[in-house]
Amino acid sequence: MSTPDSIRGLRSAMTLAEKASLMSGANFWNTKPVPRLGIPSIMLTDGPHGLRKQGGAADHLGLNDSLPATCFPPAVALATSWDASLLARVGAALGSEAAAERVSVLLGPGLNIKRNPLAGRNFEYFSEDPLVAGRLAAALIRGIQSRGVAASAKHFAVNSQETHRMSIDEIVDERALHEIYLEGFRIAVAEGDPWTVMSSYNRVNGTYANENVSLLRDVLRTSWGFDGLVVTDWGGNNDRVAGLVAGNALEMPSTDGVTDRVIIAAVESGTIDESVLDDRVEEMLRLIERTAPSPDAPAADLDAHHDLAVEAAENSLVLLRNENGILPLAPESGRIAVIGDFAAVPRYQGSGSSLVNPTRAETALDALRASALDVIGYEPGFARRDRPSARRLRRALRLAARADRVLLFLGLDESAEAEAVDRTHMRLAANQLQLTRELIALNVPIVVVLAGGAPVELPFADEVDAILNSSLAGQGGGRAVVRVLTGQVNPSGKLAESYPLRYADVPSSATFGRTEATSEHRESIYVGYRYFDKAGVSVRYPFGHGLSYTTFAYSDLIVGPAAADITVTNTGEVAGSEVVQLYIEAPDAADERFRAIRELRGFAKVALRPGESKTVHIEYAEHAFDIYDPVSGAWRTIGGEYTVLAAASSRDIRLRASIRVEGQGDLDLASGLEHYRSGHVDRVTDDEFQTLLGRELPPATWQSNRPLTRDDIVAQTKGRGGFASVLYSVIDRSSDVLMLLGRPHAANNTRFALDLPFRSIARMSGGAVNDAMLDALLVMVNGRFWRGARQLFAAWRAHRRARLSE
Repeated sequence: MSTPDSIRGLRSAMTLAEKASLMSGANFWNTKPVPRLGIPSIMLTDGPHGLRKQGGAADHLGLNDSLPATCFPPAVALATSWDASLLARVGAALGSEAAAERVSVLLGPGLNIKRNPLAGRNFEYFSEDPLVAGRLAAALIRGIQSRGVAASAKHFAVNSQETHRMSIDEIVDERALHEIYLEGFRIAVAEGDPWTVMSSYNRVNGTYANENVSLLRDVLRTSWGFDGLVVTDWGGNNDRVAGLVAGNALEMPSTDGVTDRVIIAAVESGTIDESVLDDRVEEMLRLIERTAPSPDAPAADLDAHHDLAVEAAENSLVLLRNENGILPLAPESGRIAVIGDFAAVPRYQGSGSSLVNPTRAETALDALRASALDVIGYEPGFARRDRPSARRLRRALRLAARADRVLLFLGLDESAEAEAVDRTHMRLAANQLQLTRELIALNVPIVVVLAGGAPVELPFADEVDAILNSSLAGQGGGRAVVRVLTGQVNPSGKLAESYPLRYADVPSSATFGRTEATSEHRESIYVGYRYFDKAGVSVRYPFGHGLSYTTFAYSDLIVGPAAADITVTNTGEVAGSEVVQLYIEAPDAADERFRAIRELRGFAKVALRPGESKTVHIEYAEHAFDIYDPVSGAWRTIGGEYTVLAAASSRDIRLRASIRVEGQGDLDLASGLEHYRSGHVDRVTDDEFQTLLGRELPPATWQSNRPLTRDDIVAQTKGRGGFASVLYSVIDRSSDVLMLLGRPHAANNTRFALDLPFRSIARMSGGAVNDAMLDALLVMVNGRFWRGARQLFAAWRAHRRARLSE
């Protein structure tokens, strides 16, 4: 084990050029070695829920195949288990597969807050609540790093949408920033000790996250004590020197040495002191030392990992509805019709950089046919990606008319959720809704099995008999679904995000993804259940909801200054597990105070045999009685009479007890801001939001009359005329064509190009494009096509000659 002194000694032996070389990649996935000093290259690769080590051509978005690996349930599903011990085991399996492939850094977990259900990457994130996100991410991190592989908590911070994600400015007030968007990361750092953190693409209140001194230095390192390395998201560097000063060490992927030379020039000119570079180099050397691969790392036990993937899925399935105990199904349930394309072609993971090539994939249809149930047939019922098919509809209805029960598999298809693309609505496909309506009209009992990485509107919810949310259940999800449907496994999952009745009920629905330059978080702290409960808005299913095949009774709530004890009894006839949720209501939170009605401050999962009772001990979260004071820049304990709630969901409160907390009086942080006091933040005005921020709002739209620069994104070429519009149309229409051809992954990856800053075209090209060529392209899109074309040709020839002479 190296010591700090030995790391400093190694750094002091390096030349300036060698130190700069460690600050960017050698290629898409590997860092540069320094052979003279025995410093090896290490590999970083994607892997929030499964190793994505590409064996051939590398790309960031999952376009090219990776080596087979276990596809565990993504974070959206793992979160509904509310089981930190399970996540630690999944993490250890991920770490062992990475170690076997000599991967040093696994790029995950993602723990951004689910601010809006349309965010295209919600499937990679845990929750709308920072406590759930932080605790579960910490457990996954501990598991990964127990195998000598670094985890990378991402995307730091406020990465709340995919639309224009590489340029968008997330405008958020300081209180919401710390209480909602940073708190999960703080918990993950405190409890998981990640060896790396990945900075996000976006700006935060005007400054790129990767250059944000407040976030990377003041908060992450000084306040939280993070001692690891900050790596950019791929292509997420803007100003290399500013990033270095803020605390970013490693830029990925390779920039063909361009930004290494920028660092050298900055040190030689005195723009930055060499000690700044030295600090980053030592962080890099420490990471290399921490993740030194073992030459005899054992092969991963993929069979055992598949069984773990099944177990993780079983613990993550959420029974949303079960009228008249229609579930579980038994052989005597009668004739079962299986309808829905997702039964045979499962949707078990998202798209983009987390796309895993699974070692195997079990389907629910195969598991049903192998079960003791009387399955009389299967019909897909609808075409994927919402194409009309009268023939499929007719065949499905004929099959259902012969059945005593219908298992209806619905969900979001592969084109609906992906990295770099946000959803445009919260509905299921029209052909799925039509099929559901016509099946309901047959008056045959219907059990719906939902697949997808985010909430959907469920207008039929009260007309079907049961709904099982499989979410995205990983490669073992098919078997897990059938084991729950047939009662071999008692469902124990609970929602980690609210299910609105309709998208319009979401406070950010009016603006999310619709602006160009900024994303305004006008709802402040009122995200998810904090909003719905404060404003009294009805929901389809509340945060924390989930049913079981047994029942649980809560009793004997005893509260202390740091923790609460609750006795839970299984009052049913089968064994089961209950997620006990501890909420705390602030004094007078419902009475025009700028506070949520109740906030989750602890949770625990307990397994019980029929008739068994256990006392559950739940410690309060660190800031259980605090708010963040933006004036002093610190957390403040607010004194008063609080209510501790033992609950089965945010709206299923079983027990209450009072506790007196000493602290300051309530801080008046919303003087004159009536909508923040009432919680009706869907009505916040410009003036109110500006008052909350303490500054004027920046422009929400792009300035269309100025020339485009390297820092602008390709999407800004739209509507400019000439070559600029041609460039936009080619990318836009190529994506549409690929979608029509049934290639949603390729279509979404093509659309990703629209959100690339022009500077990234050069830096992510692996040396194929240099800055001179990029500047010529900008001349072309700014209306001087032929002049730019001549410059481009000359720059290309010079670049080609230079590379041939190397």
